[in-house]
Amino acid sequence: MRLSRVVGPALPRALRRTTAGVAALAAAGLLATVAPSALAAPSAPAPALAAPDLPLANVKAHLSQFQSIASANGGNRAHGRPGYKASIDYVKGKLDAAGFTTTVQQFTSGGATGYNLIADWPGGDTTKTLMAGAHLDSVSSGPGVNDNGSGSAGVLETALAVSRAQLKPAKHLRFAWWGAEELGMVGSRHYVNNLPSTERSKVSGYLNFDMIGSPNPGYFVYDDDPTIEKTFKDYYAGLNVPTEIETDGDGRSDHAPFKNVGIPVGGLFSGAERAKSSAQAQKWGGTAGQAFDRCYHSSCDTTSNVNDTALDRNSDAIAHAVWTLATDTPVPPGDVYENTTDVAIPDNGAAVTSTVDVTGRTGNAPAALKVDVDIRHTWRGDVVVDLLAPDGTAYRLKNSSGNDSADNVIASYTVNASAETANGAWKLRVQDVASQDTGYINSWKLTF
Repeated sequence: MRLSRVVGPALPRALRRTTAGVAALAAAGLLATVAPSALAAPSAPAPALAAPDLPLANVKAHLSQFQSIASANGGNRAHGRPGYKASIDYVKGKLDAAGFTTTVQQFTSGGATGYNLIADWPGGDTTKTLMAGAHLDSVSSGPGVNDNGSGSAGVLETALAVSRAQLKPAKHLRFAWWGAEELGMVGSRHYVNNLPSTERSKVSGYLNFDMIGSPNPGYFVYDDDPTIEKTFKDYYAGLNVPTEIETDGDGRSDHAPFKNVGIPVGGLFSGAERAKSSAQAQKWGGTAGQAFDRCYHSSCDTTSNVNDTALDRNSDAIAHAVWTLATDTPVPPGDVYENTTDVAIPDNGAAVTSTVDVTGRTGNAPAALKVDVDIRHTWRGDVVVDLLAPDGTAYRLKNSSGNDSADNVIASYTVNASAETANGAWKLRVQDVASQDTGYINSWKLTF
């Protein structure tokens, strides 16, 4: 993985101000309920579709192979070096034997030939293709077992689990291992740039896994697509493992080229060269003041540089996301009305609004009006959110909560708006009801 900054947790609220109790919920008729976006599967998939528990021993066996390949090829698996091509051959051999259709895509960087490996699982709706990937190259200074043999191994074992289960997902599944990420996401950029726009539109989501077994691990989730983010958060909530948002990785790993062309992205990260804070060590264990990975981009990034618990949890989370997001029956899209203009939210100030004008419709709004909000804020517990119908009727989407210190409100809601005329000026009203934190409405949309 290339250099990235991990955003740590906010200071405990008690150290900053005394909070009032949480406001009482609004009347049931005005409350919205959280709903998944169109990518999401049911929150509790049927047992037959539940993801398998990936054997940790299998994932570690792949890491041992990557280590052996590096040891036999100058101590690394870097772009343009024989260790990288040997790594591609190892992964390809496993996938070919498991029934995947594999393609090796070549590109050139720094005067050397690079390789991406693409593996397609037969079946599924190819107009709704879910991708999962990881970069397979290391830096030249070490074998790259955590960075990024760990992500590569987790994705590989998930693909092999798909084969063992003979999974028949609603969506088409495609797995990828990228070359030359350490040189600036060269391989993934090459793939996306050479993917025709008609094919790009068929990719319903891309999941990226870069460093998932750091020895002093954290549990970070990308905050890009809300549905993918929620899928991972729900998985870890089921394990009673707290997560934090990785907010500064958009341009620093292989999901960036996908996001740049409008493809929904998400992923996991267990930390790199940044030091773990005391608060993070308290909730995750490990050593405060020490890097998440002390061997980041170093020769000591070997099989001894992996935390088994993190590797096991994150590998299982990959499988969970693939099963959850790929076995969903696609939902036909509705008409979308969106406002992407930023609106600043005053700190402990008056409410602000952002307007979406709905025109050209007949009759009333639907009984399940979908409201997607993207509000960036440094303490989301401060934020109260309402949807205002054209006649001024308020539908409460989110109350304040003094102990919710996480960043941002990125969520989907449904509102029974069947009593409202569809056409007119709909507004998102947002108010910061406490001091010391700031934010803005990034975007929001209605789907009829």
